[in-house]
Amino acid sequence: MNTDHSLPTPDLDVIVKGSGPALLLAHGAGGGIEGNFGLVLDDLARDHTLVGPHYPGAGGSPVDPEPLDLDDLADQLVAAAVAAGQESFAVLGESLGSAVAVRIAARYPDRVRALVLTAGFPVADPVLALAARLIKSLADADQWDDVARLAYLSCLSPTDLADIEPADLDAPVAQTLAGMPPGMLDHFDLVSRVDVRSDLGIVSAPTLVVAPTGDRLVLPESSYRLAAGIPGAKLIELPGAAHILNEADRATWLHHVREFLGTLPSTTA
Repeated sequence: MNTDHSLPTPDLDVIVKGSGPALLLAHGAGGGIEGNFGLVLDDLARDHTLVGPHYPGAGGSPVDPEPLDLDDLADQLVAAAVAAGQESFAVLGESLGSAVAVRIAARYPDRVRALVLTAGFPVADPVLALAARLIKSLADADQWDDVARLAYLSCLSPTDLADIEPADLDAPVAQTLAGMPPGMLDHFDLVSRVDVRSDLGIVSAPTLVVAPTGDRLVLPESSYRLAAGIPGAKLIELPGAAHILNEADRATWLHHVREFLGTLPSTTA
């Protein structure tokens, strides 16, 4: 087993569920394990051990007083998996979690059995970079309602938006505001600094890249760049799907992910 990087003592809030080959879950900025993966946790846990760490400032993980570091976050997630008894695993990354997953694969190639990267990016594209900047500016001005409006609208597809009456926005925006974790600004600060472009060519794990084509927060082209940069990566599109997958699109995602995971060599780890 590769031990090039010494693992820290894990101090993240972690969900562990199920049994079978391990899946390490890497969630997105301003999200969490339930928020990103809640629709499929029970299904995947039927035949996999799920290890879902919350980033600092999400779930029950304390806010980090220092700016988040991608290497440190990658090491923390791996440490959480090892502490849960999982020496090797596939990594399922969503949005920011895709960059975290790529860095994990680059730092721990002997531990990573596969990658699934959804709505991901190697570096923030112009839309994502602007959104991260706006979120910080609005938060600095204590305009948290507007942060929630931006976050909510950015995570819907054009089709989703076309079906919403303006008068019906208040309730979901309030729900978005209530669900924003304390570490949201720290997460988006990391989003603005992430750059895993140099890692892509050295990823050796089988990789599935999932591109929601209706994503208005992370351009689908960012997923295409991930797929183009990782040797042998398979790309699938979810036509019209938003950044946060709805129930129907998540069901399609689950079908493709299960099919991909089914091609991996069996393991008892």
